[in-house]
Amino acid sequence: MILNFVLSIASAVLLVLLFPRFNLVWLAPIALTPLLIAVAREPRWKWRFLMGYSAGIVYWFGLCNWIEWTLAQHAGVSEPVAWTLFVLFCLAKALQLGVFAILAARLPPPVVAALWVVLEWTHSYTAFEWLNLGNAAADMSILLRLAPFTGVWGISFAFALMSAVITAALARPRRADSNARRGRLPSLWLLVLLVLFVLPGVPAPERGSATAVVVQPNMDDETLWNTELIGRAEDRLRELSSSLAPPGSAALIVWPEMPAPFYDNDPTFLNLAGAIARNAHANLLTGVVAHAPDRAPLNSALLIDPNGNPESRYDKVNLVPFGEFVPWPFGLVTSKVSTEAGDFEAGHNVVVSPVGSNRIGTFICYESVFPSYIRRFAASGANALFNISNDSWFGKSQARYQHLQIVRMRAAENHRWIVRATNNGVSAVVDPAGRVRGALPEYQEGAGRFRFAYSSDITPYTRFGDWFVLLCALVAAAGFLLRRRVS
Repeated sequence: MILNFVLSIASAVLLVLLFPRFNLVWLAPIALTPLLIAVAREPRWKWRFLMGYSAGIVYWFGLCNWIEWTLAQHAGVSEPVAWTLFVLFCLAKALQLGVFAILAARLPPPVVAALWVVLEWTHSYTAFEWLNLGNAAADMSILLRLAPFTGVWGISFAFALMSAVITAALARPRRADSNARRGRLPSLWLLVLLVLFVLPGVPAPERGSATAVVVQPNMDDETLWNTELIGRAEDRLRELSSSLAPPGSAALIVWPEMPAPFYDNDPTFLNLAGAIARNAHANLLTGVVAHAPDRAPLNSALLIDPNGNPESRYDKVNLVPFGEFVPWPFGLVTSKVSTEAGDFEAGHNVVVSPVGSNRIGTFICYESVFPSYIRRFAASGANALFNISNDSWFGKSQARYQHLQIVRMRAAENHRWIVRATNNGVSAVVDPAGRVRGALPEYQEGAGRFRFAYSSDITPYTRFGDWFVLLCALVAAAGFLLRRRVS
């Protein structure tokens, strides 16, 4: 019994080690094996749940411990309250891994892998989504061939299948009879992965044909803004932008999501942004606070055209729990991280905007974690994607590197360049294979000229979305029915 729990916790540790700051990605094919061995050894479903649940708590604690710091630093709560909220978060998010442990016992490897994908997919609909197992392959060009066809889910399936096959091989009977011969069959499931060598390779590196000037203002999240400080911030934005954007030299100037109170109906701010766009003969993209008809704040991206006029506005659809709104009943003990009065209201529509003869889509911060949502920008005609974010809420934790890794997978899924502007890092440009092609130094005020390109290719994932998750759900359901008939 104790050994089973040790094995379960070992899987949680292996999963954490896959991602920044550790990046031990070579562990991905075996990460789930200890947990699968543990549940195969335990016939009682309640104990299997506790094994998976324990692993889930350790996993979310190790992966997202930055949440406690963010709450304590920015949400106006004490350290004990921040730790309490974070522990409650871990207890809630661990449920999926507990359910996986119940169901995964005595299933064939492909059914185990399909079940993993389905339960991983449910995180998007249970309050918080972050890193999927498949994100560990951001630098694995062979496995990344799956991304434009299946999204990150196919890569998660591949890793889970490897772990399940190893488990089956270790647990197979030792007797030289028909059962032993059947025990060798699980390894044949790895032949499924031969499809990787039939799929097209990842896009080759290319030099971008367009230029974006990315501004990283490095504003302090705790500043108590007044008119004088806002004026100084606007002056610095002007200087940083103009220094690298001579007239006609850039397609866009990109400012990030910022902690300063810049509003889309502020004449001073609009005059500043408009003048910069006109002088540079470029579009200017910036984060702003807008307002819904009921006056609730909106976290928005505003695009200014080269004539200095507002071209379009995108209102963030997927809001951050505790960052932009506080789920009930937690509002009794904490406020949200943002200092804007009142909870933010969610937007409703994907917006694709013209930039010359091309079109761009902009998603904001945490929205990058939703594969099926980001694909909608490319499916709606965006030839390049832009991500504006304020990752300074993460402090100097591993979260900012985890966030960049997530953005890289969105680029690989949709074969789109992604230009990323953040308040204090990691500001970067990512190519259609998910490679980081340039970045600004972190925690510093600065600006950089990044090359990118437009593309009109539509990948199968962009076109069809989460079809592979549906296939996995069917495989998992069929596996359960077959197991019941056999038993």
